[in-house]
Amino acid sequence: MKIIPYEIKTGFENMQIDSDLLEESIAEQCKEPIFRLYGWSPACVSLGRNQKDDFLDYDFLESENIDVVRRLTGGRALLHDDEITYSFICPVSYLEHGENVTQSYMEISQFLIEKFKKLGVDLNFGGENGVHTKFDYCMLISTGADLCYQGKKLIGSAQCRKQGYILQHGSILFDYNIELLEKIFDEKVDTSYITSIRQIRSDLSKEDIINVFMNC
Repeated sequence: MKIIPYEIKTGFENMQIDSDLLEESIAEQCKEPIFRLYGWSPACVSLGRNQKDDFLDYDFLESENIDVVRRLTGGRALLHDDEITYSFICPVSYLEHGENVTQSYMEISQFLIEKFKKLGVDLNFGGENGVHTKFDYCMLISTGADLCYQGKKLIGSAQCRKQGYILQHGSILFDYNIELLEKIFDEKVDTSYITSIRQIRSDLSKEDIINVFMNC
């Protein structure tokens, strides 16, 4: 597995890097997967590939120095702020069940489960709470592609596929600002649906998590 060192970039740069890595993998017909961890500065709202942006107050976002970017992947919007983001790129053939979207999510996410287990955090797949389609904020929507801690969503992921390759990336909540989320998405954030590393293990730092993933 090729590991890309952790770095902090703007939203545009982060999405461009993911796109470039996918295109390079396709062009070079890479057989091994690529794993990347990254952060965001300034904070940024990412929109799903086909998601409308009419719920966003761009004046408010500008006043808070929050960027907006569109992802290659689908799904609903996310605020990328106090988090760690991952991306995983591989040929469909690398996975045992790569042709099946649901099973491919589970295979790739198993890598995340194993790493968090080393940190004493036991994760499992979501979906128990169903899909809440009225929400624009992705973390309030629970699907089988999510990773949860004790029934609460910690990691939300999305995929895109191109020419036999998969890009899956996702948001690992380190902490979150409920007031800011509610202002951005104009909806109540029910904390019974989500959790964060800070809530699960307050003694863990971002560096602890990054180090576990970087030492493959």
